[in-house]
Amino acid sequence: MNRILQLQQEKTAALDQAGAILKKVEEEKRTGMTPEERASFDTHTNKAEEIAALIESENRVASLAGNAHTDSNAGRRVNVHDNWTDNPTLYGPAARADENAKQRKERLIRGFGEQLQAVKQAALIQSSAAGGQIDPRLFELQKRAAASGASEQVPADGGFLIQPDFSSEILQLTHDTGLIYPRARKVPLSEATNAIKIPGIDEQSRADGSRWGGVRMYWANEADSLTGSKPKFRLIELVTKKLTGLYYATDELLADGRALGSIVMQAFGEEMAFKLDDGVIRGTGAGQLLGILNSPSLVTVAKESGQAASSIVYANIQKMWGRCWTRSRQNAVWFYNQDAEQQLSGLTIQGTNSGVFPVMLPPGGASGLPYATIYGRPAIAVEQCDTLGSLGDIILADFSQYLMVDKGDMQSAVSIHVRFLTDEQTFRWIYRCDGQSAWHTALTPFKGTNTLSPFVALAART
Repeated sequence: MNRILQLQQEKTAALDQAGAILKKVEEEKRTGMTPEERASFDTHTNKAEEIAALIESENRVASLAGNAHTDSNAGRRVNVHDNWTDNPTLYGPAARADENAKQRKERLIRGFGEQLQAVKQAALIQSSAAGGQIDPRLFELQKRAAASGASEQVPADGGFLIQPDFSSEILQLTHDTGLIYPRARKVPLSEATNAIKIPGIDEQSRADGSRWGGVRMYWANEADSLTGSKPKFRLIELVTKKLTGLYYATDELLADGRALGSIVMQAFGEEMAFKLDDGVIRGTGAGQLLGILNSPSLVTVAKESGQAASSIVYANIQKMWGRCWTRSRQNAVWFYNQDAEQQLSGLTIQGTNSGVFPVMLPPGGASGLPYATIYGRPAIAVEQCDTLGSLGDIILADFSQYLMVDKGDMQSAVSIHVRFLTDEQTFRWIYRCDGQSAWHTALTPFKGTNTLSPFVALAART
């Protein structure tokens, strides 16, 4: 057996014994250990620490000695710098500085499904079952996690980190699937913080004395004294919230790793896209995004007098367009529930010379826009809009005025212990992000009383 692998197993056994003592104290609801338990606990933890130091020394010696080790499966010596394609069962403790991109790619786990299978095999080692082996490529993920300050990834400590390339793949699927949140304005967030405060202008009206929150200039005669003014500021605070996913995989499912990897990536990628789109539209702001329907900056257009329930008339569309902030019109998009499509497609405008024109123009074919348009802006059916007749069944929104922050790559981990008794592996994803309107109120125009906003919705018609 590989010396380092043997040491890893000894460390695991010592930690398991220490953990069993803690578990017993917890189950018996005691406030502390007995003297005998404390002595035994210290013995096991000290042993684990000594083995960890020895593992580090073994790795250093192996590196200085030429990085050669014995392949216990084949009973032969192989240099760990050999390409992965030449030695598919081996992987060295560190990559050579001069290896090229192709060599690095070949020695990494090639797919999410393949990694699920590798974790499954590692679980067999923990249960002392026949056939168990730890894929050496998993230890590369352990080292990468340790270097970035992530949690320990040896089996006894909770699981193996999902390879970052696969985590990014889920995010990429999310961006390709999402129709709403990718349009938001992304604000960078440093790794050292989970929150950001953004200074903004506190402008609620365009009336004299209110522009820029209080800036005003005056026409003055010669020798008149000058009147001072100043802008007013506010803080927009974004604190990341957690969007989580949890998945259990049985041994039977893990047996077909390639198919499983494809299913898991697509399922969780599309679900994340759905929840982010839904959060941008209707999030409450409590432990989740603050959606535009719950934002104080939303403008709601009332229904027409005598308007039938669950209907949309041209006057609704006219007034929604009239309440959209002028500068947002070039970026605004109509989002609607598919239940409203027949109403929208049936709307017409009475033109001159008895002409009748549709309000919503269909897509212009291969040479035109990919979506239908209303007032020249895309009209897109999305699930997150409410059903016909409810607030939010049709929305006009400029999401360049919606701010989003995130912590970058999704945190991903695998555990072989959570469902140990049912012979299942646990896979977890956590994505930290936050979002809200850049506006904290609708804007009163310079002349007129109807407020304006980048976010306009039609009131309920019941």
